[in-house]
Amino acid sequence: MKTKPKNFIEQIIEEDLKAGLSKSELRFRFPPEPNGYLHVGHTKAIGLNFGLGKKYGAPVNLRFDDTNPTKEDQEYVDAIKRDISWLGYKWDKECYSSDYFDQLYQWALLLIKDNKAYVDSQPSELIAKQKGTPTEPGVDSPYRKRTAQENIELFIAMKDGKFKAGEHVLRAKIDMKHSNMLMRDPLMYRIIHSSHHRTGNKWCIYPMYDWTHGQSDYIEQISHSLCTLEFKPHRDLYDWFLDSLGPINRLRPKQREFARMNLSYTVTSKRKLLELIKENFVESWDDPRMPTISGLRRRGYTPKSLRNFVDAAGVSKRENIIDISLLEHSLREDLNSIAPRVMGVLDAIKLTITNYSDDKRELLEGEINPEKPELGNRSFPFSKHLFIEREDFKETANRKFFRLTLNKEVRLKNAYIIKGESVIKDKKGNITEIMCSYDPDSKSGSGTDASKRKVKGTLHWVTQKDSLPAKVNIYDRLFNVPAPDQDKDFNFKTFINPHSLKTIKAYVEPGLKSAKPGDHFQFQRQGYFVLDKDSSGGKLIFNKTVGLRDTWSKQKE
Repeated sequence: MKTKPKNFIEQIIEEDLKAGLSKSELRFRFPPEPNGYLHVGHTKAIGLNFGLGKKYGAPVNLRFDDTNPTKEDQEYVDAIKRDISWLGYKWDKECYSSDYFDQLYQWALLLIKDNKAYVDSQPSELIAKQKGTPTEPGVDSPYRKRTAQENIELFIAMKDGKFKAGEHVLRAKIDMKHSNMLMRDPLMYRIIHSSHHRTGNKWCIYPMYDWTHGQSDYIEQISHSLCTLEFKPHRDLYDWFLDSLGPINRLRPKQREFARMNLSYTVTSKRKLLELIKENFVESWDDPRMPTISGLRRRGYTPKSLRNFVDAAGVSKRENIIDISLLEHSLREDLNSIAPRVMGVLDAIKLTITNYSDDKRELLEGEINPEKPELGNRSFPFSKHLFIEREDFKETANRKFFRLTLNKEVRLKNAYIIKGESVIKDKKGNITEIMCSYDPDSKSGSGTDASKRKVKGTLHWVTQKDSLPAKVNIYDRLFNVPAPDQDKDFNFKTFINPHSLKTIKAYVEPGLKSAKPGDHFQFQRQGYFVLDKDSSGGKLIFNKTVGLRDTWSKQKE
């Protein structure tokens, strides 16, 4: 077996170890902001950090970047923890940026005393204008020359709640002519009069991401702070803050960047996902059409399929859009090995076997999963009156139609060979019932010559009397284009697929009565389905997870 080549992040770590970093000093972190649910793009960062932790036997922290009380909520904290656990990962320490608010405040005072930070009293619009452009230098704030003592007094007053939001901000004093615009006196603190989900009303000043992140890494002794590529320009500022606090006597964290995961036919901005919820395009964060981990779980995705997908996608330095078919392929591979086979009819039409006794009822058997023969067989009833798929019958058909038609034989899955005899129609000429005859010697697995007779078509079915009615949600792509948020001329919601959800009434095997929410099944010839969490009290609701094969590509050709 070939050894998998190391990705560039692993190569960086290996070089650091060769250069003298102790393996015991390795520590990683996953730092989500609790302002929404985790989405499929996060699985890459989660898989990378926790994967490195497993590879090197190093701890991984879960740190909540909770520095904006207006957008954050305990609901999101709980959802994030639930999703990471469901994916199969365990964190070492549960940390919060808010744990470090006191320390960050004291360090901010030190920077002010060292003339490396100052209070700016200008409106945010003016500050933004003074930043300049990538080709034009910025302009110094008129408040940049305030004395350290004046800045300290103002900053303490900001902390004590003596000013309104927007009246003052604390900025780092770096260089308004710097080629990296993020280094042009960036904001460190802003005033927000809002209750925090953990600290309550203790604070009314809140640190910005760049000030919080590197210092939190240092406090937690994170060896490698792994971020997505959009944070590469932030590395200069990350290092400047660490340098500005004085000599580093402990392990110095190192920021390195990798390409984020972009998936076709999705958007992963939490702001945009929240728009979809608020404007009723979807029902909730865990709507099965959503690219959130919670939505994928409810759709029927498995932890293994997502982990394998992340592994297959790899770690790169270049942004690209990964085709969602790769994710669905990973899902099919896992579900094929674990999902029990059952029969479910999604668009039912009645079928009556005319030469089968009215009062006869027998139990037939079929494999639970051919990939796991050790699981044995399941049993299901057979009788005179059945349901089959409407599309599996044509009154007249050409030679290429291998399903049921008049005067033609097909096999009922795990049952008998039947032959179309006649139909019953309503007043409008629509077929309401199919009349067939069966060969009583053709029972599947009986060993008779008739049972071995070859016919070209095999149909799934359920009995009319014993089958269970079920609500089935059929999902399609939420968007009609591969990159819905890449076109600047159109709002991403312009590309929403109006047919992303279709709800139908189906009939399934009676054995599914004991199914529990989250149970996976392969409806034979149809695809993979999962029992929805809203199923209860005998009410069955199934979500279609994915078809047996990729049909989307063919539709778009």
